[in-house]
Amino acid sequence: MKKPVHIRPFQFPDDYGSVVELWDHSSPGVHRGRSDTLEEIAKKQGRDPDLFLVAEHLGKIVGAVMGGYDGRRALVYHLAVYEEHRQQGIGKALMENLEELLREKGCLRSYLLITKNNPAIEFYEKRGWQLLDLFALGKDLQ
Repeated sequence: MKKPVHIRPFQFPDDYGSVVELWDHSSPGVHRGRSDTLEEIAKKQGRDPDLFLVAEHLGKIVGAVMGGYDGRRALVYHLAVYEEHRQQGIGKALMENLEELLREKGCLRSYLLITKNNPAIEFYEKRGWQLLDLFALGKDLQ
């Protein structure tokens, strides 16, 4: 029998290297950008550190999800699970934990951005997420 996976808050800065490694090697759907540097994650942790979760198995981080909440809407970023740990309920547990934290904050609606050819779309749809008829726009401010 496998040891259970433990979901816990991301510990900054100790977990940063392991989570970046996960992001870089878990899925082609996870894209790191300028906002994923150590300095930028420090800013995120100053705002809502409880919304960044990791899944640990035998002392190793095998999954992570980051959420953000502005007091009105939430966004989900970088749900990732190492391939060899998929289909074990880890991604589902991470999302359920994050969604519960958001509900506790009073969040009514959350969004996530995903590339249109990402195979994870089915994973999200099975969990009640709906494709929206929207275009995402972005602009670098610095």
